[in-house]
Amino acid sequence: MHAVVVDGFGGPEVVRVAEVPVPRPAAGQVRVRVRAAGLNPVDGAVRIGVFGGAGERIGLGWDVAGEIDAVGEGVDGWTVGQRVIALHYGTVKPLGTHAEYAVLDADALAAAPASVDDVTAAVVPLSALTAAQALDLLGLEAGDSVLITGAAGAVGGFAVQLAARAGLVVSALAGAADEELVRGLGAAHFVPRGSGPAGPVDGVLDAAVLGEQALAFARDGGSYVGLRPGAAPEPVRGVRVAEQEVAADGAHLARLAALVDEDVLTPRVGETYALADAAKAHARLAEGGLRGRIVLTP
Repeated sequence: MHAVVVDGFGGPEVVRVAEVPVPRPAAGQVRVRVRAAGLNPVDGAVRIGVFGGAGERIGLGWDVAGEIDAVGEGVDGWTVGQRVIALHYGTVKPLGTHAEYAVLDADALAAAPASVDDVTAAVVPLSALTAAQALDLLGLEAGDSVLITGAAGAVGGFAVQLAARAGLVVSALAGAADEELVRGLGAAHFVPRGSGPAGPVDGVLDAAVLGEQALAFARDGGSYVGLRPGAAPEPVRGVRVAEQEVAADGAHLARLAALVDEDVLTPRVGETYALADAAKAHARLAEGGLRGRIVLTP
C-alpha cells in the first residue's frame, strides 16, 4: 500500500509516498480503510523534527475517516464495514493515517458523523478533541468568561462552539477579517488580534500559543491552558497554568461526532489533495492562511 513518510527532517520536499506492507491489527485493534485524513500543524512539526526520531522512518497523519476493514482479537462492538473516525496519537510512529490503511486501538474509534462525508469527518478528531479536552482542563462553569485565542482556527473554532454551548461567555481573539466568522460560531465578544478583552476573564484557552500575552488577560486566581507542551508561561497572580496534550478517546470523540450531527459543531475543510500530492499539501500548510483543515484522500 502507499503511505506518506519522512526519512529525514526538513521542508515539504522531504515528504514522500512510500510502498509499505498493509498492516495487520493486533489484539484490541482494528484496521481502517482510509477514505480521508486531515493534515494538521502537528504533521508539519513532526516533519521538521520537533519531536525527534532522527534516523527513523516516520509515518505522518493523526486524523482519519474511513471504514473498518479488519478486526483484531478481543474487539467487541466494531464490525467490518462500519464508518468510523479516530485520532491516531503518536509523534514518532512508523505508520500514520496518511496511508491507504491504518491500524488503531479499538478504544480510539468513534462512529463517523452520519450527516457529513468522509472528507469533512476527517477534520474532526484531533481539532475537536483538543478543543474539548482543553476546555475541560480550564475547569470553568456556565456563566464564567473565557478568552479563546486563535478563535478562527480549527481548534479555536471548535472551542468557541463548545464553550458557547456550555454556557460560557466567550471572547474570541482573531484577525479583523474573522469577526463575522467567530461571532457566527457563538462568540459573545470579538477581540481583534493585538488587543485584549474589555476586562479580565475567568479562563484563557490559548489556541494561538501567545503565552504570557494571553495569560495577562486572566483574572487573579483564574486559569490558563496552553496547547503546546513545554511552551506555557510561568504562573502569576495565582493563575492556574496548565498544558493540554491531546489524547485519543473514542468515547469522547463519539460525543463530539454526535454534536456534528446536531449542527453544534461545524467541521471546516480548507483544501483537499490526493495522497500522492502530500508534499504539495505540506507546502500549502506551511503557507498558512487557511480557515479550515487540509485533507488528504488516498
